[in-house]
Amino acid sequence: MNRRASNIFRRVARPARRPRPADLAERVERAERLDPVIEAAQSAARRVLPPGPVRDLLNGVPFGHPAHAPMTDLPVGCWMSAAVLDLLPGGRRAAGALIATGLAGAVPTALAGLADWSTLHREQQRVGLVHALGTATATVLYSASLVARARGRDGTGRVLGFTGLTALLGGGYLGGHLAFRQAAGASHADPVAHLVPLGWHDLCPVAELPDGWPVSRSLGYISLFVLRTGDDVHVLTDRCSHLAGPLHQGRIVQDGDDELCVVCPWHGSTFRVRDGSVVHGPATGRQPAFETRVSDGGVVQVRPIS
Repeated sequence: MNRRASNIFRRVARPARRPRPADLAERVERAERLDPVIEAAQSAARRVLPPGPVRDLLNGVPFGHPAHAPMTDLPVGCWMSAAVLDLLPGGRRAAGALIATGLAGAVPTALAGLADWSTLHREQQRVGLVHALGTATATVLYSASLVARARGRDGTGRVLGFTGLTALLGGGYLGGHLAFRQAAGASHADPVAHLVPLGWHDLCPVAELPDGWPVSRSLGYISLFVLRTGDDVHVLTDRCSHLAGPLHQGRIVQDGDDELCVVCPWHGSTFRVRDGSVVHGPATGRQPAFETRVSDGGVVQVRPIS
């Protein structure tokens, strides 16, 4: 084979690579031009949704996992079902009812998403902002579709509905990227069950622990939050379940039941040091906790609480 033929073969064998949706999403992660908008929106979100019971509810603290993702099932399911009915004869009234139901569910869903978004890392917030723009565009288009249908302009309503569905699918893809590729909403606490063998483990001499001041200690591959208060020693995994903030750098406070809690220094998630349960979000998953005892030789021993 001569050189010219070889070059042609190489050009044919290596076609130009087309951008994948994930490549575009990663470009959004790096889009620093979005940051001024994010800063303004984040400041507004914190004024509208200050820390407290309402924000905890929107975060999903009472449910043990983020509320936004399952809440999207209502508007997405309704609007996709409406699109199917628009393709079938006799589905006009049912499609309109589904669009209206989806619009009603979109408001609390958006608020829950806003509560989560305001406490994410910047790369996650960039993707989340474009995700929100996509779903907001879909909401506007479906609102216009409902108005058109109410005025008897069914053809226009269907066109607006399918255009809204396109925006919804684009925004939904970015929501999936945010959840699965960037792990927003997933627990970032160390998987204790996989990293710590059963039984008791020596941690450190109790004499080296300051009274009332949290420190970090290592147990195999994981870092632990350790707090001694008098004769009691409390131990949690150190990586916050929200976004892996270092709990040993957090503040020690008391909740309404006078129980000691640690406040994550990154986003303010609050956990009881006794058992790692969540007092305030944005974290929704319990912080892995350990039973403790002090041996006759003065060594703190720990084992995971199942």
